[in-house]
Amino acid sequence: MEDQLLKIYGFDEAIIGVQESIEPKLVYDIDKIAEILMTRDKMSEEDAYDYISYNITSAYVGEKTPISVK
Repeated sequence: MEDQLLKIYGFDEAIIGVQESIEPKLVYDIDKIAEILMTRDKMSEEDAYDYISYNITSAYVGEKTPISVK
């Protein structure tokens, strides 16, 4: 099943589970994504959450779009 799930590249450590449904989706922790951005990319907290808002939570790439939770 994992090969059918759509991932957000570079944020595997932020995966917290899988939503089980007709179309399973990966579930990501937004705060963990922010921590990765602040550590890996040296972003400020504000920039990290702006990046998440603009590039991750507002992106829709079809029925397999991952879910982000806070």
